[in-house]
Amino acid sequence: MTSDAVIVDGYVDEPACLGVAPYISPYVRAVAGVLREHGHSTRYVTIDQLRADPGLVASLGGADLVVMIAGLTVPGAYLGGKPTTLTEIQQIGSLLRAPATVIGGPIAFGYSPQGGRKAIEEAVSGFDVMLSGSPAVALDSYLRGEAAVGRTDYALTDRWSVAGSGIIAQHPAYPHVICELETATGCPRALTGGCSFCTEPLYGPPTYRSVEGIADEVAALHRAGARHFRLGRQPDLLTYGATGGEFPAPRPDLIGELFSAVRKSAPALKTLHIDNINPGTIARHEDASRAALEVIVAGHTPGDVAAFGMETADPAVVAANNLKAMPEEVFRAIEIVNEVGAKRRDGVPELLPGLNFVIGLAGETPGTFDLNEAFLRRVLEAGLLVRRVNIRQLMPFPGTPAYDRHTLGMHNARFRSFKEWTRKYFDGPMLRRVFPAGTVLCDVIVEVPGTPSFGRQMGSYPILVGIPLPLPARTVLDAVVVDWGMRSVTALPCPVPINTLPVGTLRWIPSVGRRKAAAIAAKRPFKNREEFRAVAGTTPIDDLLVF
Repeated sequence: MTSDAVIVDGYVDEPACLGVAPYISPYVRAVAGVLREHGHSTRYVTIDQLRADPGLVASLGGADLVVMIAGLTVPGAYLGGKPTTLTEIQQIGSLLRAPATVIGGPIAFGYSPQGGRKAIEEAVSGFDVMLSGSPAVALDSYLRGEAAVGRTDYALTDRWSVAGSGIIAQHPAYPHVICELETATGCPRALTGGCSFCTEPLYGPPTYRSVEGIADEVAALHRAGARHFRLGRQPDLLTYGATGGEFPAPRPDLIGELFSAVRKSAPALKTLHIDNINPGTIARHEDASRAALEVIVAGHTPGDVAAFGMETADPAVVAANNLKAMPEEVFRAIEIVNEVGAKRRDGVPELLPGLNFVIGLAGETPGTFDLNEAFLRRVLEAGLLVRRVNIRQLMPFPGTPAYDRHTLGMHNARFRSFKEWTRKYFDGPMLRRVFPAGTVLCDVIVEVPGTPSFGRQMGSYPILVGIPLPLPARTVLDAVVVDWGMRSVTALPCPVPINTLPVGTLRWIPSVGRRKAAAIAAKRPFKNREEFRAVAGTTPIDDLLVF
């Protein structure tokens, strides 16, 4: 099959944008709209599809134009897809000699293969054109015969986002696709440099998208079959539409208007989550932030995560890198989000903070890691809830202060021990606190089949769920938590079918174990709960068993 134009989604991950499957980035959808406006029919493929079927690469040569979107400016760990590598980008570019080839996205900032490595400038070869700035605006300029450069212009991209919304139906995970929604680009702290490592200030001061523009796109996506959304392409959702200095006060009224508009535009939505929240905003504007968080909880779906760019618990490192918040401010922000969001709905907390640490920043010493551990210990001892802790090594990009000022490689052993300490002494206890035995996780989608099979819910930073059964990919089921790993939970299908589960799966029922599992299997089938209890005793999930 050939088409007039092809979009190759190499996936993107930036401080304020995620486009790794099952997420689809706003860049891809706006580019699809540009191509449609210029009269192209468009085919969409992901880098994972090209890896699985190398023959697809050759078929791209039948197109008149190939546009690739790619680039990482933050390192991450991924389950649903693997971002394209520089080698793959160059191989694809070199194989596509007949059509015009264009590449854009964060790759324009440079390329680094992983955290702990400096990005390489001008690293992409094999493509005819590099789109600079907004991929959609730059592509439109290129197709009109002008320079392939463009600043964000929502007067243009809003209509392209609507026009390109139907591209989501070509995503291999459709309809289980999360549409990352752009609300703003740029950083309120851009004029003072922002955080030393972050690429968002390179976009300049904030440009906010209108509620109407976002709502129109959501309506178009909803018509195209989208049911999962994240207000994720922004550095701090609390300051949406706000003005006034580096830390503008939130506007709860405008945030409420935004959530209401999204809900109205997508009445059948199943997921509405957020991403970045600046803890410095909360600490400096407690009342307005609390009100804004309450509006978010009223308008979203539960199991949501507010990602805090904490980076470090070392005040000296905060100062040396112009970071957003001191450790005490972050702690206070965690408390406030817990006050508003720790209540449970559908069995899970409404909204919890997630913490991001960045290792390798200027000013870091071995004592920095001691302070990080002490901070996490304090969170545990205070009885607070945190959904997850990400620990990343710095990925310095040209144009950021961290490119020349960093401590990469200086404390590798201490970095590894801090990471191991966090997984063992913080993540494990916290998972038990956030997802106690008996927690029902609705609509878990199997992404990795096998025994166990692994799946996740749709949303921001969903917990990895191991199910000790062989299940086909794309199976959707409710699951009840029965055990915990360091960064995952073990769960059984819910309700739990006692009479049909394999004996090796029965042992995962709390208080059962291997010996009782064999006895249960020998006495099956059970007619009711009383017969089961006579053999197995009571379990914490008795109410979820079926016979």
